[in-house]
Amino acid sequence: MSGHHSDALPLPDYDQLPAGSVEHRIRSLESNEVRQLLEHERGHADRPQVKEVLTARLEQLASGAQPSGGDARAEGPDVPTGARGGSSVSPASAAEPDEPLRHGKYEP
Repeated sequence: MSGHHSDALPLPDYDQLPAGSVEHRIRSLESNEVRQLLEHERGHADRPQVKEVLTARLEQLASGAQPSGGDARAEGPDVPTGARGGSSVSPASAAEPDEPLRHGKYEP
């Protein structure tokens, strides 16, 4: 694997990150940095899920969302820096995949 480009990317280990990690890490990036990752993704791994995550984030930033202020280069697993809310991950995303979640249908 040649990592000749990766050093210039906003996320140092970007090419090794699974899509879920990319989603957390890019929250602290500016739109131009997210765009840079999207271009890189298209020219390299070209993972549909990652492109979707990056595109959605660009749209959020274009709509006025602010970077989270966390350090994208922080060590550790994909733990969002400071669980201060504003996370797009909700309990609904952990629901059983075979049944759409409906409001008021939660059964412990």
